[in-house]
This record gives sequence, C-alpha cells and structure tokens, in this order.
Amino acid sequence: MQISWEYVESSPIKIRTFLKLKGVSRRLLTKVRYRGGHILLNGKEGRKTDKMCTNDRLTLILPPENSKNSLIPSYVPLDVLYEDRDFLIVNKPPGVASIPSPLHPTDSLVNRVWGYYQLKQYRGIIPHIVTRLDRDTSGIVLFAKHCYAHSLLDVQLKCHRVQKYYLAILTGQLKNQHVLINLPIDRDPSSIIKRQVTDKGVNASSEIQQVQCLREAYTLCRIQLHTGKTHQIRVHCSYLGHPLVGDSLYGGQRHVPVQRQALHCEQLIFKHPFLDKVINIKCNLPRDMQIFIQKNN
Repeated sequence: MQISWEYVESSPIKIRTFLKLKGVSRRLLTKVRYRGGHILLNGKEGRKTDKMCTNDRLTLILPPENSKNSLIPSYVPLDVLYEDRDFLIVNKPPGVASIPSPLHPTDSLVNRVWGYYQLKQYRGIIPHIVTRLDRDTSGIVLFAKHCYAHSLLDVQLKCHRVQKYYLAILTGQLKNQHVLINLPIDRDPSSIIKRQVTDKGVNASSEIQQVQCLREAYTLCRIQLHTGKTHQIRVHCSYLGHPLVGDSLYGGQRHVPVQRQALHCEQLIFKHPFLDKVINIKCNLPRDMQIFIQKNN
C-alpha cells in the first residue's frame, strides 16, 4: 500500500514535519522504518530529516499487515456498498456480530471481510473496523484497509465529523416531531450488558426526527448520533418511554416479522482523507422492517 503527495508550497519543509501535517504518527513512522515500509522522495529513499521543495513528490509505502490472533476467514458473501483503495463499506445484516468474540468466533462481520479479502487475493491488508453496530442492528459498517486510513477516520470520529443516521421503529407516538436528547449513559450495575441513563454517566447526544406515524401506535424515526455510546439509541428511546419495537432488553415488544430491535444504520457521511471529497453512503431498510412498516401503514 502506498500513498503519494506532491508538495506545492514555496518554503522547504522537513519530511517528518510534512508527514505530521498529514496525520502520520510517530508510531506509524516507526512501523515504516522497521517493518518493511519506505519513504521515497522523488522516487529515491528518503530520511525524515530530508527537506522537500516545491514540486517534490513524496511516497509513503506502508509495511504489510498481518492478521492477529489467527483470524478465521468466513466466506459468507458481503453486501458491498462502496470500495476503493483505502475503505470498504458494507451492509451488515441483523444477527451478525461486528467483531469476533467467544460466542461468535468464526462468522462475525470482521471474519466475513477477512474472507472477502482472501477471495479477492488482497495482500498485506487486514480488516480495520471503524464503525460498529450491535449484533441485531443492521446497516452500514465502515472498514479501513490499512492502519493509516483507520487512524485518520478515528480523528474524524473523535471530532464528531463522521455523520451517522439511523432508521428506527419506536413504540408509541412522539409528542414532538423533533427531539434532541442530551442524557448521560453508563452501565446498569444489575447487568453486564445493559446501559442506563444516569447522572454519573458519560454525556450522550441523539437527535430524533419523526418520519412517519404508523398504525397501532408506532412511529418510524430518523435518528442522528452526535456521540457514539454503547446502546445509545436504544437507551435514550427507552428512557423517553418509546422503546424500539423488538428491543426486549429495553422494554420493547417483539412483533412478527421484527424479532430484534428495529434499528438500521441507513446513512454514513465522512470526508475521504485521501480523495479530498465527501463520501455519502445510503442503505435501504432490511426486509423485516420494511414488512412491519407495510403492515402498519
């Protein structure tokens, strides 16, 4: 994997300073130096202390990455929404864990992406999951293809520059069509899984917009996450008295065909750090939520 830049400024600059401005960490430079990577200035091996001048071309060749912990490939087909040199975006079906765990060691979404890389005969890259979803939440998941791309998207996430929008079916009718929720969330001491709204928690912000009122007292809503806490949407909606349909953990009732929380990540927007353009990906609702909406329309 290699990334190149052309230096267009008039004042000379050291390579290490230029790379720092591009978000290349000292840790990554250490990997480049000792694990088979290269820094090329105008096609020749360069040093961090060398200076770049106008129209010089710098190429960063990243070292190959190897899978840790003997990641097992799964060859279940992926629903690929977007792919380029640096990123892979897929539609995760409900019931699939995002990452491997003792309960799901061989067929998480990460396992499937690893299998996809094997089938495509990609070499020297491993799955770097950038955004995760609960096992029973469907929709858009973003992967970086190398550690440099992952680190740059992590910065965007921490600065809240990655926009994620969800569609959810809530129990009941909202009093207001637009609600901004700012309520802190922490672990529920009575459970190893559940979260709760509590004054001692970490600030969490969700924005709910009503999309459609459904029969039988349900509401289809579009929800934007301004923070990304575990179970955030589920906890906030339950606290307001409108648990997600199917979310039995937080007070929602299951209704055929929705046998899981009716939550779907339907849009992801971020600035591509290498192409210098905005990537805007959308993903249609899964069949179970579509059928529920049709039945209650």
